[in-house]
Amino acid sequence: MNLKLFFSLVGGSMLLALYAHYFSGNEMLQFATSSLAIIFLAAWLGKSTESVAHYAGDRIGGFLNATFGNAAELIIAFFLVKEGLFDMVKASITGAIIGNMLLVLGLSTLLGGLKYKEQTFNGRLASHNASLMTLAIVALFIPAVFMFDLPMIKVEIISIVIASLLIIAYILWLIFSMITHSDFLSDIEPQESDAVWSKGVSLLMLAVSTFFVAVVSEWLVEGVQHVSKSLGWSELFVGAFVIAIIGNAAEHSAALLLALKGRIGAAVEIAIGSSLQIALFVAPTLVIISLLLGNPMDIVFTTFELAAIGVATFITISITRDGATNWFEGVLLLTVYIILGTVFFFA
Repeated sequence: MNLKLFFSLVGGSMLLALYAHYFSGNEMLQFATSSLAIIFLAAWLGKSTESVAHYAGDRIGGFLNATFGNAAELIIAFFLVKEGLFDMVKASITGAIIGNMLLVLGLSTLLGGLKYKEQTFNGRLASHNASLMTLAIVALFIPAVFMFDLPMIKVEIISIVIASLLIIAYILWLIFSMITHSDFLSDIEPQESDAVWSKGVSLLMLAVSTFFVAVVSEWLVEGVQHVSKSLGWSELFVGAFVIAIIGNAAEHSAALLLALKGRIGAAVEIAIGSSLQIALFVAPTLVIISLLLGNPMDIVFTTFELAAIGVATFITISITRDGATNWFEGVLLLTVYIILGTVFFFA
């Protein structure tokens, strides 16, 4: 898309959201325009991170794509935590995890597979990703099993301990994958001949787009409760699918473009890496933030949420463990996502 047209769409969506928030008095319109603006801003953020990734290389570039792609989810979740909407926070975390593994990776492998008969990526990376996803399942499953019979103060302490351990594990994974064993986990894939912007402009675009995502995310959260009540949607469905799909827009745009260019390794790094970052860093960080805000959130997820994360993890590991993808595997991932969405809608 022409950059001038792209930024016109970004600016127009921002102005609509601004009008709806401050002048319309219509919370439904506020939610709709804020959602639209978040999607365009996330695309801007994704374009910025892709440009930065050109200078940083695939591993660091994939990490930056996942990190700044998750900025929308983290910022939205922060405002939800601030409002004390813990059920919706956990649902949005669940939605972000399964959305990246099933929707983002599913669309990437489907569309990339329609263009290329088979795409391959680093099998060692797939193996390590499987182990980390298993750790995430264990860390979320154990509290749900053992915490219900404990006093609230002990639940809070255990949540903080688990959150701290997950953050440490994630930091150690970054050291392992990007420093001590980076040569084993890198993919050799075709690079773009030119980046969209220079290195300095790319970093500036990254900072500015992240700032605007933060602003519009607050507007979105202010209208989400009214919308869920008006439409009769549960907080579980709104958090796990509506907010998560909006927040995943950056990952969608970046991963799909990379898959269509034959760079499935980078697309997998964004999709799987983003899910791992949500489970091992973003969710634990929100627990710590809630404690600092004086309204502690535990790390106990519902049976629905745990089942969804477990199923998504199982099929993702099954499909990616051989280091190769095709369009039919994308169909399988998307089918599971639609099944979960249907159940969440009626739950």
